[in-house]
Amino acid sequence: MQYTIRGIPPAVDDALRERARTAGKSLNEAAIEALVEGTGVAGTPRKRRNLDDVAGTWKADKAVEAALEAQDKVDEGLWG
Repeated sequence: MQYTIRGIPPAVDDALRERARTAGKSLNEAAIEALVEGTGVAGTPRKRRNLDDVAGTWKADKAVEAALEAQDKVDEGLWG
C-alpha cells in the first residue's frame, strides 16, 4: 500500500527524521514504525499510564506556594 501524506507539522517531521537517524533507518521505515505503534497494531501494545488516580488530589501547601511564587520574581540585577 502506498500513501501520500501532506501537511506534516514541522515538529512531527523533526521527530521522525531524528528517529530515523538514531535508528539508522530510512525516513519511510521510521514513519511506518510510528504509524504501526500509533495505531496499536504492533505486536505488543505500548503500556500507557492513566493519571486518573492522581488527578484532583493536589493539596494546597503554603511552603510550596511560596517557593513557586519566589520563582516568578524577576531579579532586575540580572537583566540590567
